[in-house]
Amino acid sequence: MFLGWIVVLIVDECVALSLAELASRYPTSAGPYYWSFQLASPNVRTVLSFITGWTWLIGNWTITLSVNFGFASLIAACIALYHPDFVITSWQLLLLFYAICLITFFICAYGNKLLPMVDTICAVFTALAIFITLVCLSTKAEVGRHSPKDTLGYYDSSISGWGDFSFFIGILPAAYTFSAVGMISAMAEECADPAVKLPKAMSLCVPVGGIAGLFFVNHPHLRHHAPLEDILLAPVGQALPYIYGVVMGSPAGGLGLTVLVLIITFFCSISITVAASRCTWAFARDKAIPLSHVWSKVDERHGTPIWALGLTTVVQMLLGLINLGSSSAFVAFISVGVISLAVSYAIPISISMWHQRREVNAARWTMGGTIGWPVNALAVVWIAFECVLFSMPSVLPVTEVSMNYAIVVFMGFMFLSAVWYAVYAHKVYKGPPESDGLAADM
Repeated sequence: MFLGWIVVLIVDECVALSLAELASRYPTSAGPYYWSFQLASPNVRTVLSFITGWTWLIGNWTITLSVNFGFASLIAACIALYHPDFVITSWQLLLLFYAICLITFFICAYGNKLLPMVDTICAVFTALAIFITLVCLSTKAEVGRHSPKDTLGYYDSSISGWGDFSFFIGILPAAYTFSAVGMISAMAEECADPAVKLPKAMSLCVPVGGIAGLFFVNHPHLRHHAPLEDILLAPVGQALPYIYGVVMGSPAGGLGLTVLVLIITFFCSISITVAASRCTWAFARDKAIPLSHVWSKVDERHGTPIWALGLTTVVQMLLGLINLGSSSAFVAFISVGVISLAVSYAIPISISMWHQRREVNAARWTMGGTIGWPVNALAVVWIAFECVLFSMPSVLPVTEVSMNYAIVVFMGFMFLSAVWYAVYAHKVYKGPPESDGLAADM
């Protein structure tokens, strides 16, 4: 986890910097599919933009779904701290997930003016939570303390069945953490001077979060964790509450630290839901979604694309039903979120490179040719490898339960979008407009 975190920080910063240039050149809530349209040749730009837009939209929906469902799972795991024999059923977990979706919907729909303050509070609270966690776990350490050698260098390649390749499987949590960095572009039309502020936010997101994560992952968690065999059997598949409980030596201590994580997750749920709703609104505005005239409406009183927000929430709730039939199928949606976002990033970056980076070199915020070329190349190579990793099963040998169906789900979504384009969308979708925005509609 420690070395994998550092590796992911480097390669995902390359992705963030590559997207930052594009966001500076074309600051719009349409994000990657607008960039693809502007960068590609006229004879293919509409189709490429449509493909990028649907991968972008699917990624926004499913990554938001994964955050909210993970939030519900964490709450369920907290119950298990006090009742170790309690086994939450699929429908109970689903109802908890639905409650989170609805609460988030109402906050995002009617608290739009408070969202900047929420982001500020979240940043301060996250730093405070990391400090409190570090102090508490280091002080209690009921399961003992590992040596620095074991903390930073211990590696067990026997558990997953992948052997030494399990190192790459183990970097998936870190890759998931920074997968949504491009979603910042969805807020372009709701901030001042986005050509400068957006790229700054994107470029700083990974290093700031990464440094905080090193403190969070390294010292308190790797040095004081319980035996791995026990962690793998943690209730609801959530290791964090279990680790906190055993390291603190009591359910109350474990719950106290987990509540800090729950609060941060709640902030994250609000932020990512807002970004996903803006993405949905932008794509509907450009007539790429069925019933686009409905989803592109804006609530003038609250300044919120409330119908797009409602669609985002309903899609999450419908996809959540999958977990009733197969937990492995639901895990596939989480992987699809990362894969879809990654592909939507890779397309405009690749098009920019194909055209010799002419457009991004003219942006107000640019890396220039000397640094830009290797950074772009590493970003595309990493995304290709990342898509392979998130399509692989985490455990060998593979069974029907442990199989990763992510690529099947992703291709299924893309097939449906292709059918929609062939049947109707090609008649009305002409690409995103040069100038049109949520701010202008409000």
